[in-house]
This record gives sequence, C-alpha cells and structure tokens, in this order.
Amino acid sequence: MSYQTQMQAARLGIITPQMENVLADESISREDLLDKMAHGRIVIPANKNHKNVHGTGVGSGLRTKINVNLGVSQDCCHLEMEYRKVKDALDLKADAIMDLSIYGDTPVFRRQVISMSSAIIGTVPIYDAVASLDKPISEITVDQFFDTVIRHAQDGVDFMTIHAGLTRVAVERLKKNPRLTHVVSRGGSLLLEWMVYNERENPFYEYYDRLLEICREYDITLSLGDGLRPGCLQDATDAPQIQELIFLGELTKAAWQQDVQVMIEGPGHIPLNEVITNVQLQKKLCHGAPFYVLGPVVTDIAPGYDHITSAIGGALAAANGADFLCYVTPAEHLRLPDNADVKEGIVAARIAAHAADIAKGLAGAIQWDHQMGKARRDLDWEQMLKLALDPEKARSYRDTSKPYDESVCTMCGNMCAVKRSNEIMQKIG
Repeated sequence: MSYQTQMQAARLGIITPQMENVLADESISREDLLDKMAHGRIVIPANKNHKNVHGTGVGSGLRTKINVNLGVSQDCCHLEMEYRKVKDALDLKADAIMDLSIYGDTPVFRRQVISMSSAIIGTVPIYDAVASLDKPISEITVDQFFDTVIRHAQDGVDFMTIHAGLTRVAVERLKKNPRLTHVVSRGGSLLLEWMVYNERENPFYEYYDRLLEICREYDITLSLGDGLRPGCLQDATDAPQIQELIFLGELTKAAWQQDVQVMIEGPGHIPLNEVITNVQLQKKLCHGAPFYVLGPVVTDIAPGYDHITSAIGGALAAANGADFLCYVTPAEHLRLPDNADVKEGIVAARIAAHAADIAKGLAGAIQWDHQMGKARRDLDWEQMLKLALDPEKARSYRDTSKPYDESVCTMCGNMCAVKRSNEIMQKIG
C-alpha cells in the first residue's frame, strides 16, 4: 500500500521507517503513535529527499524536542564556523537544525547542511527568496516565492516556516491595536512589506492550496509561523497575535484535509504568568497541533543571558503542553552567535526540555535523575561526570579544583554532608 506523507501513512495504518525510529526512541505504543499522527497531534518531519534523516517525532506524549538555529548573514559569513555549529549541534543531541541563512550561496550551504545531518532540517524560504533574488521584496512575484519553496523541497528540507496566517485582516488588527515593537518576526516583516507595497493579500494565504500541493508531494511538515509574535512583554497576548493564531488554526485544518503535517510556532516574549495561557490558547485554537515555541523569553532586560530567560519560559511552556523548543543563545538580540554561544543555548534548552518532561510524567524521564542521585549518594564521581548533561564542562570544573580527600569536593571538604550522613546511616542501620 503506497502513501505520500507520514500523516497519510498513519491514517492507512502503515508503520513507516521513520515511525520505527520514533518507536525505538520513545515510550509510545504503535497504536498511540498512529492515532496521534492521524489526528495531527504528532508530526514526523521527513522530506522524501532527505535520505539520511532519522525519524523524530514532535508532539503529544513524546520527549520535548529542541531546535538549533544557524546560518550566515552579510555581516558574519563564516561557512566553516556554521558547519562546525552543525557538528556541535548533532554532538550535543539537538533534535532539529534550522538554516536561517540570508546571504551568500545559500543553496550550496543548505544542501551541505542537509547531507551532514541526520537531524530534521528546517528553513524559512522567504529569507532565501530575498537573499537570492537580490531585489526589493516588493518586486518579488508570487511565482518566485513558490519557486523558492520548491527548491527547498527538492533539496530535502523537512519542515518550513511559512507565515501564512499574517493576512490583511491580521494587519488591520495591528493597525487598530498599536504595539511598542511593531513586527519583530523577520519573515513576518518581509511579508508585511510585500503586502503593503503591492496592496495584496499574503501570497501564502491566498494560494495556500498551492503550498499544500508542494508539501504533500515532498512530505514537508508545515511550521506555520507567528509573524505577529510579540517582541516585548508589553505586546504579549494582544489582538494581532491572537488574530493570527485564529487563522493558523483554520490553516491547520485545511492542511490536514490534504494529509499535510503541521506544527504551530509560538510567541517570543511573554510574561511568566501568561505562558500557560498562551499554550492553552494555541492548543485550543489550533486543534492540538504540536506547538513550537521560541523561548518564550520571560523578561526583556537580560541581553547576554537570554538563554536563561528563554529556558525559564521554555520549561514552563513545555511542562504545560508545548512540544518543541527553539533554543535561544546568549547572543540573542546582540549578534550572530558563535560556537560557544550555540553550545550554551543548546544546553539551556535541553535542561528546560528535560525538566518539562519530568513535570509531564513522561515515562523514563526521571530515571536519569535517579541515577545521578544514586551516584551522588555513593560519591561516585566518575559516574556523576558520565551522567552529566555536559560531561566536558562538569569534568573541567572538577579537575580545576581538586580536594585533598578525592571522595569529596572543595565546597565542603571534610564537612561533606553526604559522606558524613552515609557513615551515620550505616551505624544506625
């Protein structure tokens, strides 16, 4: 029995090779996986042309996934550094990589990243349209937009961010509800400019069926972008953001009718007390589709530390139903991240994702922590270092401050509570 997309296969009761990967990696039954994929609660982004992709599930009942953004800009075009970021992301167990390049020979870089990576790959085709055509956004034609989408599909991109919900109606909400930071989504601002200068509807909304045909042919997962996401706390959960979300829910149902998988992208800057509300709104308005969040960043005042502000928001979001975290690095809002920034961002996002999986009661999640607890009780330093999320950093800290008694650390030395209580518990039996 043949199928075109992972969603169609699930609806036909077919277990694909990518589904087999998910079943091996996760604590989910075959029946549950098929049911949730058939109803859009789980996606497996896997373009037919990405030959070495490892099937990775995103959605309900699965481990919270993390994404790494990378790519070159005109001011910082160092391809070898970006290739190193890809390798580091894979070594640090990132689940997805997005190429957000906006300069240079983007097709060559994109194809190389895809060939290097068994992780799922995402892009934002409108960036490439602007970068490669080298003309004002207002002069790009509808056909040129879609030609770019097709090129990315042919190259093997597994999921694409498309800001199809930023419609003329949503723009009216923006005009009637002024914001402090206007439109902070790069893709959203480009489409807004095109719509205003051409006095036309968003081409990805107007010709959405055309987009779905491409996605269905190559089995691309649509990551419906939040072009009107808030860029500061003052703009959070406002009318433009929610208006766009309503459209994204409608577009989700239309995609499912064509067996096209969908994720919904979520807000950037959200006060901590509104994070859960935003997750609940997305899940309700978008019919349980997997939720992919940037952060969210829960305070605006920490440039240089936004991997921390986003990890706080990401942990809370994922604990309450978000499925996919886009990492944020210490360089956010300041510059293109370097390799050290990428590592810090990945580790922070993985901590947030793991903490959320424990809170959700995901089968097996807390066992890692129980193993660490046992190693700490036993003062088994080698086992503690092996279990560490970042063993290299943990070992360097240990090695740079050696205690006289190597069973303890230099924080407490002879007053080590664990060592003393172990001895006492042995005496009292």
